[in-house]
Amino acid sequence: MDLSKVFIIFSLFVSFSSATTSVIDFCVADFNFPVTPAGYPCRNPANLTVDDFAFSGLGVAGNTTNIFNVGLTEAFDNTFPALNGLGLSMARLDIGVGGVVPIHSHRVSEVILVIEGTIIAGFIGSDNTAYFKTLNKGDIMIFPHTLLHFQVNVGDVPALAFVSLNSANPGFQFTTASLAANDLPTEIIRKITLLDAAQRT
Repeated sequence: MDLSKVFIIFSLFVSFSSATTSVIDFCVADFNFPVTPAGYPCRNPANLTVDDFAFSGLGVAGNTTNIFNVGLTEAFDNTFPALNGLGLSMARLDIGVGGVVPIHSHRVSEVILVIEGTIIAGFIGSDNTAYFKTLNKGDIMIFPHTLLHFQVNVGDVPALAFVSLNSANPGFQFTTASLAANDLPTEIIRKITLLDAAQRT
């Protein structure tokens, strides 16, 4: 068999195997059972109402009285069970003046839409190139999956943004907190980060 035929067969196999199909319309999470790698088990559709498919939590400003001056309100599968298994979620970011969403990553891609204020948003590519830009009302920016990214309010009023992520539970890992709040011995942290003991605390 020549290479062109192998390529065509491989291409067809990939296209068929990557197609997403579902045998049910939705799977509202049932929290009576533990989450699995595929999400939560489904509640009985006979017990659902339209209210199970609506969420009002993003209409309320998040609490920004913290060290980062930022409030995060999540519409993830654990707060909005109808998202379970659908591969998407949203969150509201309230960023006070001078506030920052610290550098972090998650296992999925993200789109941010600025509603009010002015922020600098950016990410760092795997080649250590920094991509950052000042965003104003109506601007959007994409953060590719797994890459470190951040947002900083550089305006003189509080900023509001909404983010959309392509997972019902995207998993956040804040770099600073992960380095400072783990139980690795200080000597190992010093070696892998070049931080001394005083800088870690």
